[in-house]
Amino acid sequence: MDTKVLNKKHGSGRKFVAWGIAALILVAAAVAVALLLRRDEHTEVLPVVAVEPVEQKDVNIYGEYVGRIDAQHFVEVRARVEGYLEKMFFQEGTYVKKGQTLFIIDPQVYRARAEKARAQLNKATAQLNKAARDLARIKPLYEQNAASQLDLDNAEAAFESARAEESVAKADLTQAELTLSYTKVTSPISGYISERNADIGALVGTSGQSLLATVVKSDTVMVNFSMTSLDYLKSKDRNVNIGHADNDERQDAYVTVTLSDGSVYPHRGIVDFASPQVDPSTGTFQVRAAMPNPDRTLLPGEFTRVKVLVDVRTDAVEIPSKAIEIEKGGAYVYVVRPDSVVERRYVETGPEIGNDIIVERGLAPGESLVVEGFHKLHHGTKVRPVPADTTSVSI
Repeated sequence: MDTKVLNKKHGSGRKFVAWGIAALILVAAAVAVALLLRRDEHTEVLPVVAVEPVEQKDVNIYGEYVGRIDAQHFVEVRARVEGYLEKMFFQEGTYVKKGQTLFIIDPQVYRARAEKARAQLNKATAQLNKAARDLARIKPLYEQNAASQLDLDNAEAAFESARAEESVAKADLTQAELTLSYTKVTSPISGYISERNADIGALVGTSGQSLLATVVKSDTVMVNFSMTSLDYLKSKDRNVNIGHADNDERQDAYVTVTLSDGSVYPHRGIVDFASPQVDPSTGTFQVRAAMPNPDRTLLPGEFTRVKVLVDVRTDAVEIPSKAIEIEKGGAYVYVVRPDSVVERRYVETGPEIGNDIIVERGLAPGESLVVEGFHKLHHGTKVRPVPADTTSVSI
């Protein structure tokens, strides 16, 4: 056979084999794709949920109320005697010390009265001395029958009368000197003083302006607010001390206040008084707390929001409020069992604390609680749980 014919036949055979191999590869690829697609169709896609373990811990429960700030001491400085105001020895709005002289009222009239009382006392003392000498002379004469009983009685009566006159004169002098001292008006306490209420030269006292200024001691302030009787009963049944002396088994009711700018005041106070009776018209009773105020941040007379400890729950179950669903039958949560199947669990809820809520019954420590992704669940759904702090997983 011709060589060219043979080469042509061999070339045709090689092409046929190549086409066959290509066809087999295409068929194999198609079968593989079909198998993969079929396997994906039957692969179960589990919903991903975020879970966190149920834990027990001690929880402080606070009540919020509207409070009023009052000064620890608020004293009115008044004129106790009548006269013209002569001098002022302070700068308005500054700090004054206890006993510091604030005002001087014209003392001339009262100084004259004190001098007159002192003179009356000297006169009474002189009369008492004369009566004592007369009595001392009469007694020996009476014992020698040289003086009568009437003479002795008169001498003794004169002595007693002179002694009483001296006592009256002493009292008058004390009163006059005390009245004279009132012309120097001093600060009864240490604190910040207000503006003056009377000008120099004005008549003050009973016939004029008696209120001269006010002194406020506000390095410690009193926070007054009203609590309901129900809050009081709850705190009493728990571990909180409202307005009574503390002991080893109860906790003090600490108070924090919120400033007008929304910030929380850095110092906290303690409740030191609770009214012994409830106001029947409002159903509340008055509570007072002492609050440190070293920088005078809290001003007497202003209103603020007060938060006070009213309950302490020991070994309480606290969960995020977002994990709870509410329906007519009650509140429920989803719990992931060890086999990754969720269980719809009805729970009894308690008070809310910020973004969390206390669960009274229905959850046990260590269980896995669904906190995100529960809206696509129903009882018995199998899920793929991930820790709630895993931010890389999309729920």
